[in-house]
Amino acid sequence: MDGDFRTDFVRDPVALRQFPALVLNADYRPLSYYPLSLWPWQDAVKAVFLDRVDILAEYDHVVRSQLMEIRVPSVVVLREYVKPRKRVAFTRFNLFLRDEFSCQYCGAKHDLTFDHVLPRKLGGVTSWENVVAACAPCNLRKGSKTLRESGMKLRTQPTRPESEQLRNLGRRFPPNHLHDSWLDYLYWDTELDA
Repeated sequence: MDGDFRTDFVRDPVALRQFPALVLNADYRPLSYYPLSLWPWQDAVKAVFLDRVDILAEYDHVVRSQLMEIRVPSVVVLREYVKPRKRVAFTRFNLFLRDEFSCQYCGAKHDLTFDHVLPRKLGGVTSWENVVAACAPCNLRKGSKTLRESGMKLRTQPTRPESEQLRNLGRRFPPNHLHDSWLDYLYWDTELDA
C-alpha cells in the first residue's frame, strides 16, 4: 500500500474537506481522536440551529439563508454529555491502533495484516489476546507455526485494550488536517514545551 498507512486506512469524506467542525463532548474532550470526531459544516450548522451544541470557534467563512447569516463553526461542544463506550470493539482498525500501526514481530509500519499468535489450526481463536498486527513478510514467515517453531518473538504481549488506552493512542496519530482553532481542544492536557 502506497503512502502512510494510518492516513489511507481512514477514508477522507468529501464533505469534511471544506470547513469541518471538531466535535467535543460536554466535558470539552473530543468524542474520538482517531478517527478524529469531525462533522461536515452542514451538520455543525444544523446542530447549532437545533440548539444541541455551543460554538467555541468559527471559520471566517459565512453561510446565509433567507432569514439568517452564520459563521461556519470550527469547534463545537455538545450540550449533553455522551458517555464513551467502555467495551472496545474488536475490529481490524482498533487492533492496528492498539499495536500502534506496527508489526509486532519486526516493527515495520507498512504492508500490515494481522496474525494469530497461536495458529487457528492449533486451536487459536480470533481474540484480542491472540491476534496481533504483522507485516506481510513476517506473517508469511511465521505461517501457521507457533512462535517457538518459527523462531520469532513478539515485541509486546497482546491484551484487550481499554477504551481510554485507545483514545490516548489515537492522540499520537493526528490527521492530515488540523485547523489552528482545534489545537487547544485536542492537546489541552499534554505537557507544554519549556
